[in-house]
Amino acid sequence: MTEKTTHFGFKEVPVDDKVNRVREVFDSVAGKYDVMNDLMSLGIHRLWKRYTLELSGVRRGQRVLDLAGGTGDLAARFARLVGPEGQVVLSDINASMLAEGRRRLLDEGNAGNVEYVLANAECLPFPDNHFDCITMAFGLRNVTHKEAALASIYRVLKPGGKALILEFSRATPAIKPLYDLYSLKILPLMGKLIAKDADSYRYLAESIRMHPDQETLKRMMETAGFEDCDYQNLTGGIVALHRGYKF
Repeated sequence: MTEKTTHFGFKEVPVDDKVNRVREVFDSVAGKYDVMNDLMSLGIHRLWKRYTLELSGVRRGQRVLDLAGGTGDLAARFARLVGPEGQVVLSDINASMLAEGRRRLLDEGNAGNVEYVLANAECLPFPDNHFDCITMAFGLRNVTHKEAALASIYRVLKPGGKALILEFSRATPAIKPLYDLYSLKILPLMGKLIAKDADSYRYLAESIRMHPDQETLKRMMETAGFEDCDYQNLTGGIVALHRGYKF
């Protein structure tokens, strides 16, 4: 019997190995993750996330799940929006990233209304119809079974709730050559010099190329059950913010 494989960057690896390989990548970069994000995006990732917050429409007293929440920058802002009457769950599959996020939020005093859950997005350990809003920023492309993750997100979202998927996508033809040069050549070099890890940042660049494009991801969300799905290209399509509702 032929062993099932999936992509890990540009490589094909056994399906069962991908989770461990992704975990090793983020174990390696956790300590430098925020610094590298600022350097890699020239700080623009903060604007992408601010826009995600604005489109979330989250209000006081609501319950929010931040998936693949990593170092907690979105979760910290959501915690302030929902207030003490609300709840934010910061979740990540990687223990090193989740620990970094917990440390950061505790240092900033955001402890009272935030919970931390180590979980795989493909099989979320939450009740049906539980969250008012679910976000996933720069995490879906690392998931092995994306359809399963989208179905799991849909299941735990309340009727009337909203899911927001912020992810690298397909750049417009005008900027694609320059973007390819930067992400495939310069980014690994930055990883080597700053994070002492060229391979992990080479994987991150390659994983973007293997992720579904804007229209494909929109159709995947619709297949999972989401309605009124749309997306907005940001920074020339380098990133796209997908939105879907559960009615």
